[in-house]
Amino acid sequence: MQLLWEEHKAYEEDAPSPGSPPEEKFFVTFPYPYMNGKLHLGHAFSVTKAEFAARFARLNGKRVLFPFSFHCTGMPIAAAALKLKGCIAERLAGPQAAQPGPEVEVVQQEEAAATPGVFKGKKSKAVAKTGGLDQYDIMLALGIPQEEIPKFTSPEYWLDYFPPLAVRDLKKLGTAVDWRRSFITTDVNPHYDAFVRWQFLKLREKYLANGKRESIFSIATNQPCADHDRSDGEGVNPQQYTLIKLRVKEVPSEWRASLGDGEVFLVAATLRPETMYGQTNCFVLPEGDYGFFRMKSGEIFVCTRRSALNMCYQDLGELQELPSGAKEPVCLLEKTGQDLVGLPLQAPLAAYDTVYALPMLTISMQKGTGIVTSVPAESPDDYACLLDWKKRANWREQYSVKEEWCQPFDVVEILEIPDSEFGSTSAQAICEQMKIESHKDKEKLAAAKKEVYLKGFYAGVMKVGPYAGQKVEDVKPIIRQELIDQGLAAAYWEPESRVVARSGDECVVALCDQWYLKYSDEDWTQRVRNHIESKSSFDMFNGLDNLNYAVGWLRDWACSRTFGLGTKLPWDEKWLIESLSDSTVYMAFYTVAHLIQGSAAMEDELPKVRAEDLTEGVFDYIFCIEDEPPADSAVSRDELDKMRREFQFWYPIDLRCSGKDLIQNHLTMSLFNHAAIWEDKPQLWPKAFFCNGHVMVDSVKMSKSTGNFLTLEEAIGLYSAVLA
Repeated sequence: MQLLWEEHKAYEEDAPSPGSPPEEKFFVTFPYPYMNGKLHLGHAFSVTKAEFAARFARLNGKRVLFPFSFHCTGMPIAAAALKLKGCIAERLAGPQAAQPGPEVEVVQQEEAAATPGVFKGKKSKAVAKTGGLDQYDIMLALGIPQEEIPKFTSPEYWLDYFPPLAVRDLKKLGTAVDWRRSFITTDVNPHYDAFVRWQFLKLREKYLANGKRESIFSIATNQPCADHDRSDGEGVNPQQYTLIKLRVKEVPSEWRASLGDGEVFLVAATLRPETMYGQTNCFVLPEGDYGFFRMKSGEIFVCTRRSALNMCYQDLGELQELPSGAKEPVCLLEKTGQDLVGLPLQAPLAAYDTVYALPMLTISMQKGTGIVTSVPAESPDDYACLLDWKKRANWREQYSVKEEWCQPFDVVEILEIPDSEFGSTSAQAICEQMKIESHKDKEKLAAAKKEVYLKGFYAGVMKVGPYAGQKVEDVKPIIRQELIDQGLAAAYWEPESRVVARSGDECVVALCDQWYLKYSDEDWTQRVRNHIESKSSFDMFNGLDNLNYAVGWLRDWACSRTFGLGTKLPWDEKWLIESLSDSTVYMAFYTVAHLIQGSAAMEDELPKVRAEDLTEGVFDYIFCIEDEPPADSAVSRDELDKMRREFQFWYPIDLRCSGKDLIQNHLTMSLFNHAAIWEDKPQLWPKAFFCNGHVMVDSVKMSKSTGNFLTLEEAIGLYSAVLA
């Protein structure tokens, strides 16, 4: 049957000829899959939604277009090729060189131990799990012949190898696809490359900017790490903190030999700088490993290695290069949290001249700096912990805490929550109300924090300081900036949660000089929101709340890279366009791909139009930006008009089917970019999205990068196309 469909070109559809009677059309698409392996059942699960929709529309007499293509842009292929190179080198070196388990160690502990000034604590390495298989084993699991695997150390080889196999498997599955319109991405396909360059020339007119931005950053590849470049942490953004500098008033003399004369600060990352008037102490984790890291200012910050690494990539700290080429923060001294207990501190804005470092047994060393400033008036955790040290003599003895470090320090009222049972000591009130006995009562404290935090921020009124009587949410940014301007604090970012790049390293937040899309533009955002909220123009069959959230959540997006595969920015060719940014309006390219490139991107057929003739003016005419073609076009008017008719007939897309994981990036960005390029033509924006869940294997999403998959080829072989 499939051969019969192919022979009779059953699913090849073109726009009607001029003068033909009006026809209903249905244009359905599916996000082109990434070509870092064969297609698996997870892809098939999502593809079938578009397949069913296409066949149903055809049964209802509509002219149907269902095209399909293949994504090769960005980091995943380049990272996989790099990993494979390392795997092969390990195997050639012999079994003793291979490390047990699929781990990537970003910092080699042996090298660090031999290098002066490098943090050597027991948690000084970031290890990224990549699943049950290494890259070589993943290639074997994909059915790649062992003798052919070394060829995949070249990223370009993946582009030649996997797309034809994907076409083969989808044909075996029986998909109703117009294969004439298929293509691959990157500059390997000069026609699609020209289209992406045109897209960015359009976006540059209003919505692109250049400058330093805080970005999730892969140290291994030395560039920003977008969602598609990650093996863990998709959708995670930089989180902004205020780094409060608590000056150590008396540094133990025996530490000075290592530290020199620099001022020493315990640095605490906080989201609530306006509450610093209420500090009574700070907290450290007794068994935690802390480093004394040299900053570019000459100051010495005490914090975790992980946070110091973030600081270095934000131009705060100094980096030194190891013999391997890896870079590490300059660490002058290492101590445990217990060593820091009892240090006398000067806390910015605090009512007390001197406060002390006390233990807190619940601090996470994977969040913030490992130093927690204590505001017991507003933080239930801080209140419960300070109370523990005041009333538990046995704890004080166990952790060498002197009474004078905690007993004299009473709660300092800093804000009032009007018309609330919490008054001006919300933490104490909620702890008493919920009968919280200790700062180890994590579940109750989490609930308590949720209860009082938002009320304090949005309803609270300041009681102290120069902004007394003003709303907390209004004065927070003012107080924060004053602290920074006075040298009492610093701006600091880190990922909202752990992010691991496909190259295997744990990511940091870095200040990057780059090109970015201004998705934070309020007018742009509002036009997108108006579109998705109009039932006459848009349908979201699953996940409308998530899409609404994503439209408001999406902010400035780094769209340029220096490593990987892709299209160069047309005006700044040292940059590549990243993999999500080049895949937002390519549905328009489907309408004319067969007229421009023929099958040139997938086979050896000569293209119908030279790529160099696809100028900005040519695309402007084809895609209805301009009403007349450029006078100097090398493409004939007849050909241009034929392409324009194809676009006018098929556009907009009637349905885009996708996995739900793309709501927060690709689908939302597609709406934004349509609204930018066809700003005054909302009738050309996407009409509907359908989002499904994932195929799970042992409660984990099926994925090529982790090796937990069943290929589409295997599934068809085992169960047939009907059952697969």
